[in-house]
Amino acid sequence: MIETYAYARAGLLGNPSDGYFGRTIAFLVRDFRARVLLYPSARLEIRASKADTPIFESIDDLYSTTRWRGYYGGIRILQALIVRFMDYCREQNVALPNRNFTLEYESTIPLRLGMGGSSSIIIAALRALCEYYKVEIPLPIQARLALETETRELGVAAGPQDRVIQVYEGMVYMDFNQQLMESRGYGEYEPLNATLLPNLYVAYRTSLSEGTEVFHNNIRDRWRRGEAPVVDAMKRWAEIAKEGRDAIVSGDQQKLHRLINENFDLRLSIYEIDRGNLEMIRAARSVGACSHFAGSGGAISGLYHGEEMYQNLVAAMRPLGVAVIKPSIFPS
Repeated sequence: MIETYAYARAGLLGNPSDGYFGRTIAFLVRDFRARVLLYPSARLEIRASKADTPIFESIDDLYSTTRWRGYYGGIRILQALIVRFMDYCREQNVALPNRNFTLEYESTIPLRLGMGGSSSIIIAALRALCEYYKVEIPLPIQARLALETETRELGVAAGPQDRVIQVYEGMVYMDFNQQLMESRGYGEYEPLNATLLPNLYVAYRTSLSEGTEVFHNNIRDRWRRGEAPVVDAMKRWAEIAKEGRDAIVSGDQQKLHRLINENFDLRLSIYEIDRGNLEMIRAARSVGACSHFAGSGGAISGLYHGEEMYQNLVAAMRPLGVAVIKPSIFPS
C-alpha cells in the first residue's frame, strides 16, 4: 500500500499575479493535509470520500453541506489527473505496465477557502502514481501537470502558485516569466528560508467558502481585454513579490509588513470584496498585524509582532468565528 500526502498553502505576496505571468511568494501550511492511499486491485477504482457522497440527513443538511464544500468532490479531479498523467507518460514514451489499482483520498484542508484544497489532492495522488509506476517527474513538471489537470482537463481558471509551493514545500519565491512559461511550461522557483519569518499567522473561516473559479473569472476577462487598472495591478503585484523577496532575505520586517498590506489594498481597488472578508482584514489590522488574502478569499495571512499581538489577534477574530493558527511550515 502506498500512502502519500500534500499540504495546504498560503500566499504571502504577489497573488493573484501568478496566473498572469507575475511573481509570488507562498508558504506551506502543514496543519492541514490531503492523504491518498493507492494499492493494487483487480479493477481500477477511485473510491468516493465523504465529499463525494450524495447522501444527506435532510434538505437543510444538503443545503448547508453544499454551501460549505461546493458541488464537486475529489473524484473528478483524480480522474482528470490520471488522464493527464497518462498523456504525459505517452508524450515521454514511458510505457506504463498493465497494473490496476484502487485509489482512496481524504482531506482535512478547509474547503473552498483559497488554501489549495483541490491541488493538494491532485499532488498527493500524483506522488502515489509516480511511486506505483516507478515514474520520475521533475518537480517543476509535477507542478505543471497538477495545474494542467484543472485548467486543461476541467476548464478551471487557476494559477500555478498553489501547485509549485505544494510540490516544493517550505517557502518559495516564484517568477512566472511569460517567455519561460510559454516556452517550457514553468518559471523560476527559489526556495526561501522560512525561519526568517517566525511570526507568520493564518486565519480562516468556513462561512465564506467560494470556489476559485468563481472568484477569478471576471478579473481574467478584464485582464484579457487590457483594462489598465487590472493590467497595472498585475504588474505591481509582481513588483511587490520581488521587493518582498529582498525584504525577507535582508530581514527588513517593517518593509515586508507594508508590502503585505499593500498587496491587499491593491486587490481591494479592482476586486469586489465582501463584508466578511473585509472584517477579517480589518480585525487583523486593528491589533497591529498586517493582512491580506492567503488565496482567493475566506482565509488571510500576514505577520504579527510578539506574543501579545498574537493573543490580541486571536481575541479580535473570535467574535467573527475565525480561527487563527501559527502555521507549521516544516515537518515536526
